[in-house]
Amino acid sequence: MYLRYMVMENSTISLACQGGLATWLCGSFRVVNVLYPHQVFGGVALLVALVNLVWPSIVLVAVALAAAAFGIVLHNADLSALAAGVLILSLARPASTRG
Repeated sequence: MYLRYMVMENSTISLACQGGLATWLCGSFRVVNVLYPHQVFGGVALLVALVNLVWPSIVLVAVALAAAAFGIVLHNADLSALAAGVLILSLARPASTRG
């Protein structure tokens, strides 16, 4: 949320970053601007959620949930919402009987 509302949509900081300011925040701004048009956040979330559906793991759930949250907040909601649905579906399976 901070990245979107305080950097991406804040005209002062956005213009400073586009002007060449070299901070970690502007680096994040540039990375998001490169990845956003290609729906990378939603794609990663969906891919990891599908892998989690096959091989359940708490690490995969955490990665997919974080990527889906980034995607939804940064307006990549199509694939991110689908990934969230797959994550919910992966929770609706019987518990493993392995010890």
